[in-house]
Amino acid sequence: MQLTPKAEALIRKYAAGLAQANGALDTSRYFSLTPPKEALLRDALLQQSEFLRLVNVMDVDQISGQVISTGKPGIYTGRKKDGRFSRPMGVDGNDYKLVETDSGSYLPYSLLVIWANSGSEEEFFQRIQAFSNESFALDMLRVAFNGISAADDTDPEKNPNGEDVNIGWHQIVKARSAAQVITGDITIGGTRADFVGLDAAVTDLVHTSIYEPFRNDPRLVVLVSADLIGADATTMMNMVDRPTEKVAAQLINRQIAGRMAYTPPFMPEGRLIVTTLDNLHIYTQAGTRKRKAEWNDDRKRFENSYLRMEGYAVEHDQLYAAYDKLTLATGETEPAPAQGGDE
Repeated sequence: MQLTPKAEALIRKYAAGLAQANGALDTSRYFSLTPPKEALLRDALLQQSEFLRLVNVMDVDQISGQVISTGKPGIYTGRKKDGRFSRPMGVDGNDYKLVETDSGSYLPYSLLVIWANSGSEEEFFQRIQAFSNESFALDMLRVAFNGISAADDTDPEKNPNGEDVNIGWHQIVKARSAAQVITGDITIGGTRADFVGLDAAVTDLVHTSIYEPFRNDPRLVVLVSADLIGADATTMMNMVDRPTEKVAAQLINRQIAGRMAYTPPFMPEGRLIVTTLDNLHIYTQAGTRKRKAEWNDDRKRFENSYLRMEGYAVEHDQLYAAYDKLTLATGETEPAPAQGGDE
């Protein structure tokens, strides 16, 4: 497959426009983004993922430092006999560390030719930009939930979910506050399992692992993997003793143990987390964003790269509790020691 003259002309025009917009002479080499362009790129990435917009994505000045406080959790109302009650915002926090992160997406010539012939010039440019931004945004979440280490040389074949790209939220808490992450063989889905269902599992997790003053915090949500939520939905549909309309309502406005439930992209199978969304942070060092865009005839594709210093942080470990892996109960196994009540 070769680029058609029309596709080649559009690619050249796209690259020239990208260079002009960023004051670069040549997009085939990495060029730095100005602060306004950095802000535009960050906003564009956030638009590519609904879940990414729910967590704290922000720029920082240093490669390492203390997690940026979004507000010390707890009560801010009270009384003081000799003055006015106030509670200072917390500035001390856990540490973060950023590492060089290089994302690269590509479009094969075959697809570029189709795009060039199936829409206007503006649509062609928008498709290229949207594809790249979506690839970069989704990888940020892929690493956030699966990252275990930051290897000098990553291996996407052995680590397809970016396990070696950076240290994600779950691994940060697991290494720093091991008691917040429950490991071992925990089963759900039957009378002989550890928990009858997700409601019981979440209720027990909140009451055993979330710091007591925050157990009724309305900001707490449940992050649950697709396989668990699917199995739980099937269980609910099979509950013939419940009114059909009640089951349907629960499935549409999904709640688990009275808390809003989300199924983020790339959650590992069996993973369940209770936390607040603003407790999860993604940092990029300001001034380090660089871009590159070029076509590669040897590989028959147009490549778009995004280089920056990036990392993950959790603000309060006490507001993060998780089951490392829940498994669905099978067979008539003997019940494990009680860890929670029935639903």
